[in-house]
Amino acid sequence: MKLEKIKLWENGTPLYEPSYGQPETTITPYIADSASPVGAVIVLPGGAYCMRADHEGEPVAMMLNAAGISAFVLDYRVAPYKYPAALLDARRAVRYVRKNAGKFNVKPDKIGILGFSAGGHLAVTAIEQFDYGMSAGEASDDIDLVSSRPDAGILCYPVASLREYTHTGSRDNLLGVPADPALVDKLSAEVSVRGDMPPVFMWHTAEDNGVPVQNCLHLACAMSAKKLPYELHVFPYGPHGLGLAQQLPNVAQWSPLLCEWLHMYEF
Repeated sequence: MKLEKIKLWENGTPLYEPSYGQPETTITPYIADSASPVGAVIVLPGGAYCMRADHEGEPVAMMLNAAGISAFVLDYRVAPYKYPAALLDARRAVRYVRKNAGKFNVKPDKIGILGFSAGGHLAVTAIEQFDYGMSAGEASDDIDLVSSRPDAGILCYPVASLREYTHTGSRDNLLGVPADPALVDKLSAEVSVRGDMPPVFMWHTAEDNGVPVQNCLHLACAMSAKKLPYELHVFPYGPHGLGLAQQLPNVAQWSPLLCEWLHMYEF
C-alpha cells in the first residue's frame, strides 16, 4: 500500500537551499500487507547524484512488498547539493522509519537500505558512516536520538568507490571539482569498511561500462579481510542501469535472490 510522501524534518531540513529548486527531503512509504511487523528497506534510486531514476524507485518498492517486506523510497538531495546533504537524508530516513516502526508495522531492528548506482554509493556510505544516535546537544528532535545504523545494505551496481574505478560524474556532482582527496578516501567503500557494519548483498554485471564491476569486487575483498558477511552476485552480461532487469532473465534473478537473503535475516 502506497502512502503519501512524508517530509523527514518538520522543523527545517538541514543545509536546505530553496534557490536550488528542490523540495525539502521526503520519503514515500510502501507498506506490506501483514498482520504482524515485517522488515523494511529504504530505496535509493540512482542517477549520478544529479537526478533520481524512476525505474529504480517505485517498481523496486512494489517488488519488496510482494515479498512481504515494506519499502520507503527516499527523495534524497542531488546536485547542486554537495556532500553531506544526501548522507544526512539517508541517515534521517533510517532514524525516521525506526522511530516510527510501530506506526508503519515494521520491525525496528530490521531496517535495510538499498541503492542503485550513485544511490548505491549513498547506501554504502550510510552503512559505513552511521552513528548510534546523536547526543542530546546535537539532536534537533527525538528522531535524531535514534540510531542511523541500517541492519542490512543492498548495493545494486553501486558506485562503491570514488577512486580509480569510480563514475566520475557521480563523484564530481557529490564533491565538486577538484575533489578533496581526504573525502575521496573517506567516501570510498573499500577504504572505510568498519567492524560493526551490517551484512551486505551486492550485485553487478561483468560488462557494465558505466560503473565497473571492480566497485563490488574491491568492497567484497575489504569485507572479507574483516570477516564481515556479504553475498555477491556478478552476472556475465548486461549494461548499467538495469533496475529490476526484467528484459534480461538471467540478471533478473537478483531480486528473488535478494528477497531470499532478506528473509534469511528475518526481514
